[in-house]
Order: sequence, then C-alpha cells, then structure tokens
Amino acid sequence: MKISVVTAVMNGRATLPQMLDSLKAQTHRQVEHVVQDGGSTDGTLDYLQTHGHGAMALLSVPDTGIYDAINQGITRASGDVIGLLHADDQLASDDVLARVAQAMQAPEIDGVYGDLQYIARDDETRVIRHWKAGDFAPAQLRRGWMPPHPTLYLRREVFARAGLYDTSYRISGDYDGMLRFLTKGQVRLAYLPHVMVRMRMGGVSNRSFAHMIRKSREDYRAIRRHQVGGIGTLVAKNLSKLPQFSGRGQV
Repeated sequence: MKISVVTAVMNGRATLPQMLDSLKAQTHRQVEHVVQDGGSTDGTLDYLQTHGHGAMALLSVPDTGIYDAINQGITRASGDVIGLLHADDQLASDDVLARVAQAMQAPEIDGVYGDLQYIARDDETRVIRHWKAGDFAPAQLRRGWMPPHPTLYLRREVFARAGLYDTSYRISGDYDGMLRFLTKGQVRLAYLPHVMVRMRMGGVSNRSFAHMIRKSREDYRAIRRHQVGGIGTLVAKNLSKLPQFSGRGQV
C-alpha cells in the first residue's frame, strides 16, 4: 500500500530536519513525500533538495494560502492513501505509517486517525496538550467533536467523491473539510489509539487574539454549513480542549 504524505510549506527551514527525520525513520517503505512549497526564501528548498526524502516529489509555485497548497499537493499525490505532515509536525514513532497501512487493509474503512500531542516550540520534549481523540460516533459532531486533522489519513477516493479543501477558509478549512467528509462524504473512519503526530505550538489558529476570533467565526460558518449544530456546538468544541491540557508533561 502506497502512502502519500503531503507537506505544504512556506519558509519552514527551522523545523524541517525533525519532520524529515521522523518521515525517513518509518518502517513502512512504500511512501511518497509530496512537498508543495509556496516560494520559500529561507533555505527551505536548498535543504529539501539536499536532505529530502528519497521518494520526494517537490514543487515550488505560488499559492493563495495553506489550503490551496494542500489541494495542489493532494492533486499531485499518487498514493492509495493520503495524509498531511507539515514542517512543524513530526510522526510520533517509526511505526505510524505501518499502523495506518495495516488498518487500511480493511476494505470497509475509508480512513484512520489517532491521537495528537502539542509540544512546546522551544522544547520538543515538553508536552503542552494531549489530544486523545477516542472513537467516532455521528452524534458527537453536534458536541464539537472532530478527529485531530494532522493524524487523518484518507483513501484518495474520498477526495474524488467529497472534494478537496475549501480555499475560502483561511484558518478552518480543515474543520470544514472534515465535517464534509463525515456528513456528505459518509466517510467511515477507524480510530488508532496511539499518538500519531507531535505538533509544535504556535500555529496560525492561535497566533493572536485576532486569529482566534477569525477561527471561531470560520468554525461557526462550517458548523452551520454542514448542519451539525449552532452556537452551542462552537462553545462545546472550544470547551472540549480544556481537559487536554491536564496531562501536560515530558515525553
């Protein structure tokens, strides 16, 4: 089973080594690394060309934002299964993709997801937030539940029938996409009860108060668009994050 790992990057040189090391260490060998660069000027391209994955498909072209870059990468991907891994992220262990491939052998499964850890930007051994996703049930969508997007791997057919990410969103295109996959797309997901990805804190959604407000507005737009609730769903979505901070510590 060939797995395409899509990386959308713009000036990610500082954290590329850790991401690439985690990808190169995977025991599952049928991997394609699709890198979609938006025109980096910080040495990202030089580093990728010198130290990139052996099965890397690199393209550097302008894009209109993160979701446009992701869509371009997905369109170029040739794997049976497609997931995302950005410059700030790391696969948590060397068997993550092997677990994905094993789970996806079941023909009734359209995709898999697992648990996610947020780590300190300046100390990757310090866990700030531990997101234990749990099993999915449709009723959970009204309570603001969603699978951790960085851990989501889907069959390529899902994008053909449910569409790519909506580029009119600047921050919450992943949430909108997942709601569409799980409602209109009728995607059948399997939960892998393991930490699959470790992500550095400080992403676009929590970069500033203004970004947090915009994210909430975009989240609410996605909730109403896919008819999974209202303002209560948005509140529940945000409140559900609080217990994830209680397990912070060292890895």
